[in-house]
Amino acid sequence: MALPLELESLTEAISAGMGMGVDENALISTLGKSQKEHRKLFRKASKSFFVEDEERAFEKCHDHFVRHLKLEFSRFNTAVVMWAMHPWERDARLVKKALKKGEEAYNLIVEVSCTRSAEDLLGARKAYHSLFDQSMEEDIASHVHGPQRKLLVGLVSAYRYEGNKVKDDSAKSDAKILAEAVASSGEEAVEKDEVVRILTTRSKLHLQHLYKHFNEIKGSDLLGVT
Repeated sequence: MALPLELESLTEAISAGMGMGVDENALISTLGKSQKEHRKLFRKASKSFFVEDEERAFEKCHDHFVRHLKLEFSRFNTAVVMWAMHPWERDARLVKKALKKGEEAYNLIVEVSCTRSAEDLLGARKAYHSLFDQSMEEDIASHVHGPQRKLLVGLVSAYRYEGNKVKDDSAKSDAKILAEAVASSGEEAVEKDEVVRILTTRSKLHLQHLYKHFNEIKGSDLLGVT
């Protein structure tokens, strides 16, 4: 299948090493309009930039391609590199970057683990194996110290139920557990096993119901708890 015309232009620009000579407006327009399937076609067609990881079923960037893009598109390297990568690789590299930056960047790990589908998070863990020769979980466990470790490892290890069924009684029970933990421990509630279990295993819909019940129990917004 041929690449869409605008992606052919982008491929030619990258291959030619045009770098800062690329039309900036056209580049941003192309990145903004492209669809998920277009990006997949780009990776499949650009064999000099990507290699197929057949074991884990995704296309990963050659390291030289990442270096090339960062050099040639210095002002746009983040947008271009993230656009070009398979979503699994993108998320794996984001987690690795967060670990290198340290505690102030751990919110990025939370974002990746909580906003991706169960399959995409699993895919990111597979990509992590391929890229860094270790699991995401063990890397987090070796870099993160203190109460955050248990929660972050649990979050990236999750494979949450994504159906539309919620047991409201269970959500209410979890809300009570969380409210009691917050009341007795404050910010240290995240260290409690039951709190970690709830936050790392419950479905997103379940947590939405929990949020509602918590606010009713406490008379205050869970997001405002300190």
